[in-house]
Amino acid sequence: MPEIFSRTGCLIAIFIGIILLFKWINVLNEYERGVTFWLGRLGKHPKGPGLVLIFWPFERMVRISLRTVVHDVPPQDIITRDNVSVKVNAVVYFRVVEPDKAVVQVENYLYATSQLSQTTLRSVLGQAVLDELLSEREKLNVALQQVIDEHTGPWGIKVSLVEVKQVDLPPEMQRAMAKQAEAEREKRAKIIHAEGEFQAARQLSEAAKIIGEEPATLQLRYLQTLTEIANEKNSTIVFPLPIDFLKSFISK
Repeated sequence: MPEIFSRTGCLIAIFIGIILLFKWINVLNEYERGVTFWLGRLGKHPKGPGLVLIFWPFERMVRISLRTVVHDVPPQDIITRDNVSVKVNAVVYFRVVEPDKAVVQVENYLYATSQLSQTTLRSVLGQAVLDELLSEREKLNVALQQVIDEHTGPWGIKVSLVEVKQVDLPPEMQRAMAKQAEAEREKRAKIIHAEGEFQAARQLSEAAKIIGEEPATLQLRYLQTLTEIANEKNSTIVFPLPIDFLKSFISK
């Protein structure tokens, strides 16, 4: 019996030793850091990368990734400053720069950053009018990045970029914008047509001045017109006869 108990004790000791060995030996990747707690107190510096010894159960380690996290902010209902209701979604790029703060200062930094991004998206974009939201996204992206980064700084998180992905307008607003765009195109077409008419009138006015100074020019233009009419092979040709052309006969 004593031998059986001794063998059982040895097996238990070996089993416990293997468990402790696996708990003590940790390997951290290049993009990971380990925040350690010795009897509940925060360690001086994050550990890693490479082989890290953790003397469990007296010491505990939390793994933190230093890679950039790409977070997709779900569509948010936003009322712009000019009282237009839209849905806007965005993407936020951030990473942990101080692992100890990301563990100690906030319970779940991923969830906290996600919620902060949603509320900031609604508050910042709600201060802009619809035209700014559609045409000045770069300025709004910078404002969003600065606000989110300022609030996540105490958590040891750096927000590097915020991009507004899509702005969904209500159907009635889309129809109104389509009508506005059509009216703008018609306006430009009328302006271009008016400019063309103005330039044509100016050219005709200059041509009339030249013809008035040189009467022979009118006769040449008349002959050129007759040539163009003859080339069209019309069955009936009307010859316009200028009064100046008949002056010599009338005087006789």
